[in-house]
Amino acid sequence: MAALTDERKIPVPQKGNYIRISTFELAVREILENKVPGSTAEVGVYRGDFAKYINQAFPDRILYLFDTFEGFDKNDTAIEQAKNFGDGHQDFSNTSTELVLSKMTTRNNCIIKQGRFPNSLNGLEDTFCFVSLDPDLYEPIYQGLVYFYPRLSKGGYIFIHDYNNKHYSGAKQAVREYCQQHNIGYTPVSDEWGTVVITK
Repeated sequence: MAALTDERKIPVPQKGNYIRISTFELAVREILENKVPGSTAEVGVYRGDFAKYINQAFPDRILYLFDTFEGFDKNDTAIEQAKNFGDGHQDFSNTSTELVLSKMTTRNNCIIKQGRFPNSLNGLEDTFCFVSLDPDLYEPIYQGLVYFYPRLSKGGYIFIHDYNNKHYSGAKQAVREYCQQHNIGYTPVSDEWGTVVITK
């Protein structure tokens, strides 16, 4: 795929993630060509492997990085278990803020928001052109939509990962609940873990 611009070409990702990244690249083109205003964000950063693409595509915009950086919060896994979405026992603690920031090309534009989402917002008010929701579990995905969708600029995008991942069935439930409540359409993407895309 052709570059966004000579200096913003997104590297070809590892096999299995190509569709997600190429879909992201197309969304970025739309945002840039239509001059959609706003910052960027990711909820569920883990080791920063998708966040680095966001940072590279939007080098002149703030990137908020929301994560516990310690793995799943026990309150969210308790909700997951109570709703029979999964056990939430996967270990995503092998990360750190420094590891994530080391992958960013414009590190100075990154703002770490550590803690359980949405508590980690700490009163943040901003508008957004692109958001990645990838915390895997029902509660942070639903709360992510509650916070970000009203603040999404017209022409902006929200990517929700794991919508069609059978191991995280809470992701699909969160998207369907929020979108049905607010009459919002969404488009599934055929990437490895079933991303779904919302735009405004």
